[in-house]
Amino acid sequence: MSLPRIGVVIVTMGMRPRELAALLASVRAQDVPAARVVLVGNATPLTGIPTDATKLPLKENLGCPGGRNVGLTALLDSGEVDVVVELDDDGLLIADDVFRRIRDLFAADSRLGVIGFRVADEHGHTERRWVPRLRAGDPMRRGLVTASLGGGHAFSVPMLRQIGLWPAEFFFGHEESDLAWRALDGGWKILYEPELVLQHPRTSPARHAVHYRFTARNRVWLARRRLPIALVPVYLGVWVLLSMIRMRSLGGLRAWWGGFVEGVRKPCGPRGPMGWGTVWRMTRLGRPPVL
Repeated sequence: MSLPRIGVVIVTMGMRPRELAALLASVRAQDVPAARVVLVGNATPLTGIPTDATKLPLKENLGCPGGRNVGLTALLDSGEVDVVVELDDDGLLIADDVFRRIRDLFAADSRLGVIGFRVADEHGHTERRWVPRLRAGDPMRRGLVTASLGGGHAFSVPMLRQIGLWPAEFFFGHEESDLAWRALDGGWKILYEPELVLQHPRTSPARHAVHYRFTARNRVWLARRRLPIALVPVYLGVWVLLSMIRMRSLGGLRAWWGGFVEGVRKPCGPRGPMGWGTVWRMTRLGRPPVL
């Protein structure tokens, strides 16, 4: 049996040229080379970037999930890869054996759908919100989880062909949950592997002007799309309460409630609720889909 072939997708808006150059160098330095690397330019022409990667410049900003879908589609259509690694353009692979480890993990388990990396800053610190489980005190605890971070992860191509790509309409925020819930409902495993590290600067998601609006809107869309109808009010009630407790800005509060109303009123894409067996599986993994 042949070993899985690795493809890479990186989406950039051209605003971090130094970080992007370092990331591309760290991809080239891997001891198992990628079969193909695709660089997607979200509303940027990608001129002046020295790279052997396939460049796909886009005239408009499709958002993070929409831009990634362009790269994923190119790799899936090529038939050249079995696993896709997606990396933030301001991330960095600090070890040269990341692709080899990924290849071997997927080769060992045909039902492995997603591998999530540990994200750490330049000092090796991993923030609690970067650990994809409720009990996030130990970022080095490996195991099966119900989610993965968007900044650094690997996908099985057979899984993507079965469950579909990112929800492009989300544009920014909670697209990881939508894809992860579909993967779990399709019978795939999500593994958090802390030995696979993506170095990433410590930032706040609230740095994006649309953070509060899209966070609220996309939570409503996620519930409407993926939860059994009985769990929709439970999930939204929990997150309304938590969001109001955490809110520290009047402007953020207005944006959040504007996004919530938008999520209720506007179309959210096709509905495909998870089965109750998946709800139970997520609960046994430590995170029922109401938190």
